[in-house]
Amino acid sequence: MGLEEKLPSGFLLSTVEKLAGAARKSSMFPATFGLACCAIEMMTTGAGRYDLARFGMEVFRGSPRQADLMIVAGRVSQKMAPVLRQVYDQMPNPKWVISMGVCASTGGMFNNYAIVQGVDHVVPVDIYLPGCPPRPEMLMDAILKLHEQILHSKLGVNQEEAARAAEEAAMKAVPTIEVKGLLR
Repeated sequence: MGLEEKLPSGFLLSTVEKLAGAARKSSMFPATFGLACCAIEMMTTGAGRYDLARFGMEVFRGSPRQADLMIVAGRVSQKMAPVLRQVYDQMPNPKWVISMGVCASTGGMFNNYAIVQGVDHVVPVDIYLPGCPPRPEMLMDAILKLHEQILHSKLGVNQEEAARAAEEAAMKAVPTIEVKGLLR
């Protein structure tokens, strides 16, 4: 015998955070940051066959001031990193980042001085999308996983604290070039 049973039919109970999360996830505007071959797959995802419009992402925005999702597709050079950060800083809050492809996520096969070894050294990343190049279905799956994160995100002061903690943790992380694993 709960509150739901005492209300007349047609009433919806929720929290403001859940309603705001549902509105945000259904109206995301991605900013394109296509740097290499992964950008072709990102463009394909927006085409008619895969149709991102089903998820409220009909138009890729050319201006960072109109976007709240940055999809970094491809390798990021050292010269492009400050530009990437500037575009990220120009985006309004709340903002999210998907690192698309192994080159954007870890530097890929380009382990040299000219390529940033993971875009998470430049901007905080919410979703990492593996593959070389990742298929459009994989990008759509990453977007749906990001929708789940957005749906359960906090608002107000709680959101600012969570974002600050996430960025601090990302900046304290060990660079991928220093990680010891099976190949090193």
